[in-house]
Amino acid sequence: MKVQKQLGIGALACALVWQLTSGTMIFAADSTLTLSSQETITSGATLKNYVWTTTRSGKGVSVNANVIEVDLTNPNVKIDAMAGTKNQFTKNQSVLGMVKDTGAVAGVNGDFFNTQAEGVPEGAQITNGQVMSTPAKISGLYSLAITKDNKPIIDIFDFQGKVTAKDGTSFDLGGVNKTYYWDDNGVAMIADGLFLYTSAWAMNQRAVDGTHVPTEALVVNGIVKEIAIDTNVKMIAPADGYILRGSGLARDFIVNHLKVGDPITTKYDMIPHDLSKTYDWKNFKMMIGGSTLLVDEAKPSYFTRNIGDFSGYSPRSRTAVGYSKDNKTVYIITSDNSGSSKGMTLPELQQFMIQAGVWRGMVLDGGGSTQLVSRPLGDFDPKLTNNTENGNQRAVANGLGVYSTAPQGELKGLILQGQKVLFVGESSAYQFKAYDDYYNPISVTSVVPQWSSTMTNGTFKDNVFTATQPGKSQLVAKSGKGTATMDVEVVGRDQIQSMKFSAGSFSLTEGGDFKLPLSVTTKSGVTRDLPPNSAQWELSGVKGSINDGILHVDSTAGSQTAQVIARYDGFSSMVTLPIGQEKVWYDLDHNAVMTTSDKYPAEVVSNVNIGKEASGNKTLDITYDFTKGSGTKAAYARFDGAYGTPVAGEPDFISAKVLGDGSFNWVRAEVIDADGNSNLVSFTENMNWTGWRKVTADVSNLKFPIKIKSVYVANPANGQDERAMKGKVSIDDISFIYKGQMPTLPKNSIKLTVNNKNATLNDKSMTLEQAPTIVNGNTLVPIRFVTEALGGNVKWNDQERKVTVIRGDKLIDLWIDNPDLLVNGDRVTAEVAPKIMNNVTMVPLRLISEKLGFKVGWEPIKQGITLE
Repeated sequence: MKVQKQLGIGALACALVWQLTSGTMIFAADSTLTLSSQETITSGATLKNYVWTTTRSGKGVSVNANVIEVDLTNPNVKIDAMAGTKNQFTKNQSVLGMVKDTGAVAGVNGDFFNTQAEGVPEGAQITNGQVMSTPAKISGLYSLAITKDNKPIIDIFDFQGKVTAKDGTSFDLGGVNKTYYWDDNGVAMIADGLFLYTSAWAMNQRAVDGTHVPTEALVVNGIVKEIAIDTNVKMIAPADGYILRGSGLARDFIVNHLKVGDPITTKYDMIPHDLSKTYDWKNFKMMIGGSTLLVDEAKPSYFTRNIGDFSGYSPRSRTAVGYSKDNKTVYIITSDNSGSSKGMTLPELQQFMIQAGVWRGMVLDGGGSTQLVSRPLGDFDPKLTNNTENGNQRAVANGLGVYSTAPQGELKGLILQGQKVLFVGESSAYQFKAYDDYYNPISVTSVVPQWSSTMTNGTFKDNVFTATQPGKSQLVAKSGKGTATMDVEVVGRDQIQSMKFSAGSFSLTEGGDFKLPLSVTTKSGVTRDLPPNSAQWELSGVKGSINDGILHVDSTAGSQTAQVIARYDGFSSMVTLPIGQEKVWYDLDHNAVMTTSDKYPAEVVSNVNIGKEASGNKTLDITYDFTKGSGTKAAYARFDGAYGTPVAGEPDFISAKVLGDGSFNWVRAEVIDADGNSNLVSFTENMNWTGWRKVTADVSNLKFPIKIKSVYVANPANGQDERAMKGKVSIDDISFIYKGQMPTLPKNSIKLTVNNKNATLNDKSMTLEQAPTIVNGNTLVPIRFVTEALGGNVKWNDQERKVTVIRGDKLIDLWIDNPDLLVNGDRVTAEVAPKIMNNVTMVPLRLISEKLGFKVGWEPIKQGITLE
């Protein structure tokens, strides 16, 4: 998140009163915390994964949250603050990068920082006992520190400092390694301030706000070595020195009282804001800054900052840190706003922290900055653990790291890795990891394990297991003193509960490629995608091919639909896809309308131009600059004036090719419906790519006819600091996709009578080879006659004694004398199995009619049946 705006004392008091009177500090009665998994990271550090559920605005929400618990009494682990790249400020990088740089086994993002400045933390930081930065002169900012006795502290610290020249003149020091910022009253601290910069500040410029020209003095071993007046000579402080930077009154102090060759004295202190407390900060092992206090004595604290300035009342990804009542455990916490996980407000985060065991805790930076990294047990490389809000790992100013201090131990255990559910014919490679007595990894590169399985439903070659027949088996890997096992199920038809296409709703178009993923759910409840090559594919209705699960359509001539059947080990599923039509509406090379530039608000800079690629293809280019103005910002390409351009027919989708700029901004279209209402449809709400990509948006729920008014790039107010403020997006081939119509089934009517071979089809008399009959209370009817009369097809497989029925978009596989039927990819058990009577396949009427969509009428006196 961007550094929070500063709040005056009066406004802070109002915010606290609002919070107390609004009831946000009360626990949600229905919030539930469930531990879903946990794993040891290293001796003294455990990762716990939680699911936290609550009710928000009357609806149930679920949030994925992670907690790393660090045991401060364990001598084999420690926590410390990390910074940027190679522990230097101004060289921001992801948490994963910092963890790898510093050799940590886990880590999380740290303090708030100004994304528009050089990239340094807002608060204090001490790393490995060395001061990296000092607190800002802003009220209500808390910091976490660890004392020399391994005791945690979360409190507010103030800064005091003074620089004394040789002539005895002194000037107050504003802080160490600070960028430009404003105090609670909105005063620019850099304006008249004197600030100190150490070698931890890697940039050769300091606190560049575009307004105040610095005067700087280089000090080495307490002696002034160089003075640069009203200019930045691009110095970097050496390890044995520092740079003093001054503007305004501080500039006058440097010019009038410092001279090259003179000695200089610099002293500073970090003192608790509460003067009744005493801390020996010079012996702190580490320190990292944050913002508002969240939890105090296992109760929700009042907010010490205006949390509205960093979306505190909106569900976002969050990061926090706290410790236990006995001061023995530090809790490093994240919650995710990504996918089905709906993030947390800060009042919700307070509840979660208390439920997780926090006695006292504070918030760290969050939103797009939230990143939790940990090293899986047995692995050498740490990995991103949480799902980030914008799908990327943001470069941040600093972080909190977890480190193993343990010696090398003896082999303790092995972990077998690989696929637990396999399909017949599928091969999967298996590996194992090893860890020692301190849960740190042991290299196994020189070890050749022995592999075996307890059943004969597969074969091993080296570490690759190939499944040959269905069944359960246990795989075993042995190496030295370590043994690891894994239960593996090879799935066949008898183990499958359902097999479904998960392609979504779309219409086929000529020349298109359409992915047809298949998802298999076993009777034991495990769901896995079926490898495309494990299925046998059938295609009808169109000319094309299916390779690696992707349907390529060569021609749709004369077809209304295409049917795709996938079979695995005799288990089948079918999808019926309508033939659609894609009509290009806007293409600067062939079809275009008058296009003009627009913007919102007025301060935004926006331009619309016709671009040209090397191939000669023309594109619609939208250039935007969102650095000025406030609130939601947008750069528009308006079509044909203020009222929009009419769109023919009733399309289901609007599509466009977008040349992304990786800005994380939104790309949308403004569509006017038949009532004149403006509808904003999103092509993407996370433009995290560069290069061309085809995107679509659903317009099927609008009231037709419609008009398209604009396409535009948007930067919504919420989370705005996570996105680029300047960029260019190119758009081409805006199209509308119209859904094809499914063919209408014939409106035939059949009349049957139990135990009577006479039947009528549309009032035409016919004689059946086998009359309908009742078995165990279920009426059985001749499936071929009924299906074909009502517009379906029936196929017989003599070898399997199997009947396949297809009617419209429905498929049924059934086996003689077997009550298990496959209906539209689901396993269904009938009360009576299909039977052969007089060489005619007879099936349960009730089940078949429900699954094939027949309408059934029953006349009880004469036992007459009507089907249509």
